[in-house]
Amino acid sequence: MVALNLTPSDPSTFILMGIPGLEAAHIWISIPFSMFYFSSLLGNFTVLFVVCKEKTLQKPMFLLLCMLAFTDIGMSTSVIPKALCIFWFNLKSITVGGCLTQMFFLHAITGMQSTILVTMAFDRYVAICKPLRYSTILTNTRIAKLGILGLIRAVVFTLPAPLLLSRLPFCDNLIIPHTYCDHMAVAKMSCGDITVNRTYGLVIVLLVNGLDLMLIALSYGLIIRDVLKISSKKAHQKALNTCTAHICVMLTSYGSSFFSNLTHRFGQGIAPHIHIILANLYLLIPPMLNPIIYGVKTKVLRDIVGKYTCRR
Repeated sequence: MVALNLTPSDPSTFILMGIPGLEAAHIWISIPFSMFYFSSLLGNFTVLFVVCKEKTLQKPMFLLLCMLAFTDIGMSTSVIPKALCIFWFNLKSITVGGCLTQMFFLHAITGMQSTILVTMAFDRYVAICKPLRYSTILTNTRIAKLGILGLIRAVVFTLPAPLLLSRLPFCDNLIIPHTYCDHMAVAKMSCGDITVNRTYGLVIVLLVNGLDLMLIALSYGLIIRDVLKISSKKAHQKALNTCTAHICVMLTSYGSSFFSNLTHRFGQGIAPHIHIILANLYLLIPPMLNPIIYGVKTKVLRDIVGKYTCRR
């Protein structure tokens, strides 16, 4: 990673403050944070284990679910262990290279997750609207190729973030009032002009999340159109049940993401510690809820998890 234009006094280290204003409560805040984090690891690793062990689940829908589990694990793990080190051991320093690496992986993984949610919406469209062609349109190989394309897109869109930060002067300010190295949190510490950074961040949110949401809305628009053509109420209910899990996951992921991003950029009247808590909850709540949602709403997955649980 490129080196930042820092003060000569200590050109290699930033200080992450955790949650400013709530330092005395860090140890208490760490309790729900650690519970959410370890719950998300347990849930997502359970999904990965079950799908890998059961050959009957090695189908496009469950491969997408595994990809989602990987991004959930990566997204929370890129941030929460360092946050817990701040809360528990007061280990606030982070190297410039570590900061840029954390930022890159966090934003790349969230971009990758957005691609997976779009692909899941397309999967539901094909399953409901073109069921006879499902096995030919969506194969495991095609899902893998879409995953690779999503990864490439995420890397290309994320790479400018550390490069843009490298051109900023930071003068005497090396203290980041956050639990992790978010692009805008670091940029705001600069004593230079961050207009380009602000514009880049907003464009990426609109271009990646906005475009992906449009594609998801298109998929569900086509699903609704085809479902309304069917007179059977039972068929309507079946189609709705097929989509419920994905809709819930999409709402938790995009809802918390947009709320966190918009409050970070436009919520000047909101207290800083609220910004930071919301940003961390965005990285904790969806990864914890996603395996629960799919476990509850997907009968075959629920049954197999129950089988392994009872066996043990």
